[in-house]
Amino acid sequence: MNKINYNDLLKRVHSATVKERVNDDRFKVPKVDVFYEGNTTVLKNFDKIIDVLNRDADHFLKFLLGSVGTAGDISSGRVIFQGKIPIRTIQDRLDEYVVTYVICSECNRPDTHLLKKDRTLLIRCDACGAFRSIGSMKKRKTVVPSEIFKEGEIYELTIKDIGKRGDGVAFFNKYVVYIPGAIKGATVKVKIEKISGTVAFGRVTQ
Repeated sequence: MNKINYNDLLKRVHSATVKERVNDDRFKVPKVDVFYEGNTTVLKNFDKIIDVLNRDADHFLKFLLGSVGTAGDISSGRVIFQGKIPIRTIQDRLDEYVVTYVICSECNRPDTHLLKKDRTLLIRCDACGAFRSIGSMKKRKTVVPSEIFKEGEIYELTIKDIGKRGDGVAFFNKYVVYIPGAIKGATVKVKIEKISGTVAFGRVTQ
């Protein structure tokens, strides 16, 4: 029987560890690459982001559209949103998706996949074997800074665009605010009536 060399074993462990770290370093999600075309927002590198996330394109698109409160479609590897969406808002939503639907909450590795059990969506880690409900993570991660933006409060906002339904569109930090009857370019006082995620609805006050 060959005698086991302790130093050789250490080298093998070190080599395996280095390879594992290199693989982790390869998970680098591209920053969003956005430009504006008329009354639309174009996410140029949607296809590259999806390749790194290793998730279904329609699932990620549905998440984005629901988060920013607008309509949009995939076209030639890009996503075209209706309306002008701030780059920071899209980047924040991408970061939120990665934390919620990709990264394992136990070992922080991206080696995960989604699966559905009954009506519950789960994320399972292929690296450590952990799994959790997406719903429970979303409840923990969704933070509405009520001390900054509150329902019932009045804010002075500038209408930056007009939505597809004719509502004025304004922005407050990461929030997209829809105000019926508001005119593009006008600065108005708006009472916030409802906040849902990063989308808010208000009305013009005197």
